[in-house]
Amino acid sequence: MSLNTFGHLFRVTTWGESHGPALGATIDGCPPGVPIEAAEIQHWLDRRKPGTSRFTTQRREADEVEILSGVFAGVSTGTPIQLMIRNTDQRSKDYGDIAEKFRPGHADITYWQKYGIRDYRGGGRSSARETAARVAAGGVARAALSALLPDLRITGYMVQMGERVIDRSRFDLTEVENNPFWVPDATAAEDWATYLDAIRKDGSSVGGMIELSATGLPAGLGAPIYGKLDTDLAAAMMSINAVKGVEIGEGMAAARLTGEANADEITMGPDGPVFSSNHAGGILGGISTGQEVVVRFSVKPTSSILTPRKTITRSGEDTTIVTKGRHDPCVGIRAVPVGEAMMACVLLDHYLLHRGQIGDGPRGRIG
Repeated sequence: MSLNTFGHLFRVTTWGESHGPALGATIDGCPPGVPIEAAEIQHWLDRRKPGTSRFTTQRREADEVEILSGVFAGVSTGTPIQLMIRNTDQRSKDYGDIAEKFRPGHADITYWQKYGIRDYRGGGRSSARETAARVAAGGVARAALSALLPDLRITGYMVQMGERVIDRSRFDLTEVENNPFWVPDATAAEDWATYLDAIRKDGSSVGGMIELSATGLPAGLGAPIYGKLDTDLAAAMMSINAVKGVEIGEGMAAARLTGEANADEITMGPDGPVFSSNHAGGILGGISTGQEVVVRFSVKPTSSILTPRKTITRSGEDTTIVTKGRHDPCVGIRAVPVGEAMMACVLLDHYLLHRGQIGDGPRGRIG
């Protein structure tokens, strides 16, 4: 089993390596008749691509997507969609020193232990470069969602960088596109710039936390017990390189609450049920409630840093390592559009599953 594919009905297989000639995604299960243009997919890729500010890796990649199949006359045909992104700015020589050494905190050692071979040029498949393929696939998913669920809106933003956490009283979604950190807080953006500049100049890195929001999602998506919407959302986020934790709604903080505080009380409104709060993050029993779906995930600091670290060689000798090359001082920044893409893929997949089982007819009505 290669395990390079995710999804049930909307299935995505990513391929390619960080320093190979190209990478991309093969998508199977996209409904026919969905308007798909390379320019629209490119919009999402441009938000993720490297070199957009001094706070991301200075590797220069156009990340220009090519649609090789599955689209004719501007719409999907229902056959597999093949997307390709060529690598144009590899510097494999930067990684010559680590061919015999394992980078602490990186997947080098586990890839070697499992396969007995690894692509040391930027980490191969374990590189964050692989996520470009996911964002391209997410662009297709967004196109399909726009046609099927026009009221759905998916938004991602950073809520924490290292020790810096946003002030929720200043939360302003209109600020997300106005700063390089996708942070919904103009004051925090200025502070984070100074904070990350110091970390970057020290040759170090720092982690971050990303929050994703989906509004306009209908109730009923997901299924008990093994087909839960939150199960697949959590798995999708955990599959992103460098992610070490995921939570839905109140998440880990729910452990501190009482039953009274955590309960999202329900009243009847003019258009149906109204919830007093959203500690559940828009999902109950694995099924969407119709409220905003809220997912957060944490990203560890980039493992490639200039500070010497202890490690071992492939022959088992103790040594030290300094990782050269071009790296993100906070990989969480570019994880925002990646998280959005994965959420889009999961929500489309579950909408198709729901429609396949329930259809478009009436479900349980209240009132």
